[in-house]
Amino acid sequence: MKMSPKISPGTAQSLKNYFQVYGAGIVLAAIVLFVAYQFVEPAPPYTLKIATASESGAYHKFGLTYKRMLARKGIDLEVVPTSGSVENLELLREKKVDAAFVQGGVGNAHQNQEVLGLASLYLEPLWIFTRNTDAPERIADLAGMTLAVGPEGSGTRTIAKQLLADSNLDEGSVTLLPLSATDGEEALKSGTIDALFIVTQAETSIIAELVAVPDFKLMNIKRAEAYSRLHPYLTHVIIPEGVVDMVRNVPESDIHLIAPSATLVIHESLHPALIDQLMQVADTVHTTGSLLTGYGVFPNPANLDYPLSSEAERYYENGPPFLQKYLPFWAATLVDRLKVMLLPLLALIIPLAKVLPPVYTWRVRSRIYRWYEELHGLEAAAKDDESRQVSLDELDRMENEVRKVEVPLSYDQELYSLRLHIDLLRKQLREKR
Repeated sequence: MKMSPKISPGTAQSLKNYFQVYGAGIVLAAIVLFVAYQFVEPAPPYTLKIATASESGAYHKFGLTYKRMLARKGIDLEVVPTSGSVENLELLREKKVDAAFVQGGVGNAHQNQEVLGLASLYLEPLWIFTRNTDAPERIADLAGMTLAVGPEGSGTRTIAKQLLADSNLDEGSVTLLPLSATDGEEALKSGTIDALFIVTQAETSIIAELVAVPDFKLMNIKRAEAYSRLHPYLTHVIIPEGVVDMVRNVPESDIHLIAPSATLVIHESLHPALIDQLMQVADTVHTTGSLLTGYGVFPNPANLDYPLSSEAERYYENGPPFLQKYLPFWAATLVDRLKVMLLPLLALIIPLAKVLPPVYTWRVRSRIYRWYEELHGLEAAAKDDESRQVSLDELDRMENEVRKVEVPLSYDQELYSLRLHIDLLRKQLREKR
């Protein structure tokens, strides 16, 4: 029958001493971790919602692009179609969405203090199309006309009303119809309206279609620079001759327009880790440039209606967080959260690593060295035959007790040295006796 191996007394004692000393260090480290954990931020959610605009618009298409890119990192982005920028801000204020695309100039920081800006993404000019017959040359010339200015809640409607007000035109001077870009195009063809206002990118298909229609004329905003000075959220842009269609030379000459920026905004409660992810996606999607701007101009923190998020500001200064460059999203966020615990733990482990081994050594050797004080006392007390006999009897008792002492095997040499010293003193006392 095979016998199971037994643990030697020395090994058992070694484990006992080891756990007594190092166990105290482990308990101390656990206490530090527990205290530090109280300061750890909650884990970021893996879902968020973004408000866009109509499903046919550029905002919605960009939202779907964001969704695909974030899905690669394990984040589920829900794209919420809306009527436009005004509704987006309302949903954001009510925390029904976490982020939104908003046209520059629509927001009001005083009314929406919960909103923070992340980036201006690209320029989206205001395009005003009229019929060639008696085409107006200035916004002031639109007095008495019927205008399609986008649905209620859209950014197009907001900027149109602002520019009309600059020319002292109100809804009593003009008729405003809440038509979308597609419906407005049909209405302009049929003559139901006199002018169509659209705020969108130069690259969108509907702009190429409208510019190519011979019966339509794109208004050249002659006072574009003046509007950009009056309203800081507007930028004076020039559509170069032939940029839409070089073969047909569309447009036939340079066109001056004014353009707000498409911006990305968030609710202030959005987790910092998700802000970093949105910034990285925006950087990837919008840095390529467009017909109006070169590579790397966008995204940027200019022309924002709301205070810049501190996370976004850090991103513009330093780029993506170091951990997110090399680790998956879940791992980067985990390490980032636990660094609050790791720093104090490291600060504790380093000194403990220097202190605990000497403490362990001292504790083991103290079981041996404490006998030397008594050994010295017996030697000093042995002055005559009677006292020497008493010392010899005590040495026999001491030796019996020392034989019961258990120490780790690595310290057996020192234990046997003690027993040799006891035997040496015994021999000396007997010789003197």
